[in-house]
Amino acid sequence: MTIRLTDIWPIEKPSLYKLHFARYNRIEQPLDVFVRSRKEWQGWQEFRPKTNQFNRPYIFSIIDFYRETDIWLFGGVWEVLERLPDNYVVSLTDQGRGFIGRLKLYSPYRQRATRVNFERRLDEFTVSEILREEYSGLDFPGHDRIDISFGELESLIHNDRADWRSALDSAKGVYLITDTRTGRIYVGAAYGEGGIWSRWRDYSTSGHGGNAELSELLEGRSLDYCRNYFRFSLLENHTFRSADDTIIERESYWKRILQSRGKFGLNAN
Repeated sequence: MTIRLTDIWPIEKPSLYKLHFARYNRIEQPLDVFVRSRKEWQGWQEFRPKTNQFNRPYIFSIIDFYRETDIWLFGGVWEVLERLPDNYVVSLTDQGRGFIGRLKLYSPYRQRATRVNFERRLDEFTVSEILREEYSGLDFPGHDRIDISFGELESLIHNDRADWRSALDSAKGVYLITDTRTGRIYVGAAYGEGGIWSRWRDYSTSGHGGNAELSELLEGRSLDYCRNYFRFSLLENHTFRSADDTIIERESYWKRILQSRGKFGLNAN
């Protein structure tokens, strides 16, 4: 049976709300921002374009749950306190607070506008799922199914996701970083204390993890470049009992197979 948003949340006077469809802004996904930093997420409500699009008292914000088609995660109801020339001043209200990060809605909205009048779309929303806890990042899919963006990695590290940490901090392995803008790749190995989790945590902080070619690529660029173009995957995982020499040998193997040394890749040696 279909359950509509209005069945679980009778919203009085929807004409007082602007509906914010938060979507990819060509730099990062708002879902990653929401998980990584609520302050940064608030900034998505405070951004003011040339036209005064948040011209009503409240903003009903939903976030593109981009790994599931046409699914949106509720991100709060915000009151617009001031409309300054360059930004809005907003405050999170108590409306639907228990649903924030938990209520997943279905809507096939595909139009370009991201800030629309709520009453025109309210009846389209159906309830997809209510999560037991606030969404804190992608569930661990298994070592052989890892394919995540830099933004997702940041979120997982920031929230210290127990399922990812327990799977990766006790594992050695060979991993792949792909720069989707250039198509160039970097093959790396993790075999020190903290395993793959610790190594990837270094990348989430700096973007380059201390690697020479990646450092050169990111010189003069912010982490936004990584958020826009870097993807992480795992080529091999090994138990912590595996010898370091074995991991290093496998790293060299993958560098040779994928030709990540030279013009096709980002490995310096």
